[in-house]
Amino acid sequence: MASIFTFDHDPPRVNSPWLSEQVHAEHSATTRVIVDSEQLSDPQLDRLEAEPQDGPIEYKLHLLLRPRRIYSKMSTTSRVSGSQQSGQTREAKQPRQARQPPTSSSQTRQNRLHHLTTQLLWRLQQSSPYHSTARRDLVVPKLPEDIADLAALEKPGKLLPGLEASNGALYEIGVADDGAFVGLTKDEMDESMTTLKVMAASLGCRVEVQRMKAVGSCEWTDDISEFNSKVRVEDLWVAEALVMPVLNIQRNKDGQSTNKLDDSSRRDASFTEQLRVSLIGPTASGKTTLLGTLSNGTLDNGRGSSRINLLRHRHEVASGRTSSIAQELIGYEGHRIFNYRVDNINEWPDIHDRAENGRLVFMLDSAGHPRYQRTTLRALIGWAPHWTLLCIPANEDNAPASSGVHSLSGADGAMGVGIASMDLAMAHLDLCLKLTMPLAIIVTKCELGQRALLKDRLNIVFTKVKAMGRTPKLLTSTARDEDNLAEVPDQDLQKIENEVVDPIKRSNDPLSVVPVILTSAVKGIGIGLTHALLRSFPVPPVPTARDFVPLALNPEQPDALFHIDEVFEMSLSRAQSTATSASNKSAPVVTGYLRFGRLSIGDRVVLGPFPGDDEDSGALVPKDHPSPGYGLSIPHPSSAEFARLSSRNVLSASRVEGEWRQATIVNIRDLRLPVQTIEAGQAGSIQIIFDEDNEEPSESTDILEKSIIPSPRIRKGQVLAVPSKHMVATGLSLQAASSLTASFSSSDVKSLTVNSLVNAYVGMVRAAVRVLRVTGQNSNPDARKVWTEDHDDVFAMNDHIELERIKSEADPDLYSAEYHVLLEFLNSREWIELGSQIVLVEGGSKDKSGLEGFVGKVIEIGE
Repeated sequence: MASIFTFDHDPPRVNSPWLSEQVHAEHSATTRVIVDSEQLSDPQLDRLEAEPQDGPIEYKLHLLLRPRRIYSKMSTTSRVSGSQQSGQTREAKQPRQARQPPTSSSQTRQNRLHHLTTQLLWRLQQSSPYHSTARRDLVVPKLPEDIADLAALEKPGKLLPGLEASNGALYEIGVADDGAFVGLTKDEMDESMTTLKVMAASLGCRVEVQRMKAVGSCEWTDDISEFNSKVRVEDLWVAEALVMPVLNIQRNKDGQSTNKLDDSSRRDASFTEQLRVSLIGPTASGKTTLLGTLSNGTLDNGRGSSRINLLRHRHEVASGRTSSIAQELIGYEGHRIFNYRVDNINEWPDIHDRAENGRLVFMLDSAGHPRYQRTTLRALIGWAPHWTLLCIPANEDNAPASSGVHSLSGADGAMGVGIASMDLAMAHLDLCLKLTMPLAIIVTKCELGQRALLKDRLNIVFTKVKAMGRTPKLLTSTARDEDNLAEVPDQDLQKIENEVVDPIKRSNDPLSVVPVILTSAVKGIGIGLTHALLRSFPVPPVPTARDFVPLALNPEQPDALFHIDEVFEMSLSRAQSTATSASNKSAPVVTGYLRFGRLSIGDRVVLGPFPGDDEDSGALVPKDHPSPGYGLSIPHPSSAEFARLSSRNVLSASRVEGEWRQATIVNIRDLRLPVQTIEAGQAGSIQIIFDEDNEEPSESTDILEKSIIPSPRIRKGQVLAVPSKHMVATGLSLQAASSLTASFSSSDVKSLTVNSLVNAYVGMVRAAVRVLRVTGQNSNPDARKVWTEDHDDVFAMNDHIELERIKSEADPDLYSAEYHVLLEFLNSREWIELGSQIVLVEGGSKDKSGLEGFVGKVIEIGE
């Protein structure tokens, strides 16, 4: 599944092999069963089951960094150390000249320690629910000459990113691979434990001895002097040790997590350049196939073979129609392309490693059918892509030809049947041009297109692009098709540099040039040029909190802001539970992107807005389910519900109890890469735990009633933020909006009907809103104001609300081409950033694509 966050629903359990079958059955429901008492094990156990090949359990005869001594007898095995002969034939005393000190192992101590540490790392990863591996930086300490000095290396160091969610690993020391107890002497066991602690410390982990058991005895000859020796007899021991990650989250005197990590455990974020790119276009335009070819490095077979791994749902495979946002990662460094075609690249963290000094391109596929318009708008608006690739098919779709004016009149008028793909492509193009976002056009399936048809379509596209004051540039490649999949051809890079990058730099405007590329995912035509485009796209500067409006106009702006797209219900690992004292507590994972600021593990954050404690959460949380077809997916309230919505008290954000919940960050993934910190503009996933409610229940509070209070339900569109110092000092909370005013430059917005319901898209927020007022902005300061509406009446308790549109706005002498629209959220309060872009979409109909919208800017927030 192509997604920014993946996890194993049933990761391998850390169950001790010492557990009896009955105990195994009783604890099989949990993933963090660790034996802490000898009472749970079978006292008559004389061997374990054979070592599992996979999972977090490792059997080791020993962990010595030197050869073992030679034993003359061992009661636990028929073969003694250092010999292949049976124990009975070894009872005779060996000649003294053969009793030389043990020679060095063929494998040096340092190499063996590195091998053992890598093995431990793999076992720790086996108990993590996340589909990611720890990233490089496996630093094994240099061993001192004296083995006794190893104790100085036992202090846990920096936790290797990727192990935060590991549930640990069990080491059975003195046990053979088949589960037989062999055992070690006391000094060898102590030395093996020291080695294990050094291994664990280099990964940022600690060791807990779970049990030790005497399983037999051994005998060896110890030379005291040249002519004297002594036979020694000792017990043989086996031990079980648990290796657990150490999460160094600092805590204050009240036991609460603070917003700082121990400097020794802090790890910087990924500083590789990141670019977010959305692919949009009509259905059957080849978006997903193109993405599959780019990310997998293989050509399509003409029947969708390259896209099969990107589809997230079974119905997408059956119908060939994408309904969700698929996400993939491609890396570039110089001319090299790092995708799944490259050896030893199996996951996104591998691409991070290989493209560390280059660029990462985060690709977002989207749906093309009008039925899934919200998915398209989510990829275009919610994810705020740096660049957008509009895919237009070059082949005939057996629909009426478009003349440049939308002719969206479906044959049966239902669910997009009969709508020409070119008409849908023009609807996508119109919306992109309205959004004023950097754009490139990819003409797909060019091997199937006819020259005359392709020329007509390009003429339509070029006309629309030029009408917006932008320059389209048709780019073709002379590189061989087979060279386009492994490396970016040099001539393609040079062409993009000369035709696209240089003109953008000269104009200092990424909107000035719209590159157009002809491609074929079957023949490989234009694939290298597309890679060159992704490799060379100009990246915008690092976003800040002052990008939309000056800080002086918005003093309640937080220090960091993370937009939430998806939510995954997870639980804490055993290490996280220990570090946060929150055993078995829910720890949801949210995905999205960091709008501005910086977030680190251990930071205290607020998340919301949630319905207030005095609100009906069931009535206020919008139901985000797919629409059955065309039409506006919002409720149509009765007059009584209008009265209820209108009568809600409008409170200051700082007075709504329970609207913002405090939480602590316990885990961060930057595009699946485990990190300690995520920087502004980067996309990833964040795991949090909500703070406990420390309010003491009153005597009148029913304990049962207190226990059934549900945990906060996170939804897409909410934000995760770090309040600014000004907000903390003044006791203010983030300001959630119940209404807003947006400014539009197009006079088309006058077609909105007062009191009508529309969908509003702002950032990740998709919400049903009611139009309260549409007014023209007065451009003449001497003109008389003619507004007569009573603002207080908007929230009066009336079963029927009459709002009058002011008609004088049509006078061109009094009003310029700027219109203000007052909107009210119907279902829930939302956090809206002042100055952000907003798109209003009316209810679709049979002859519309669903993408006809009004694009404006938020200029005022109503509490």
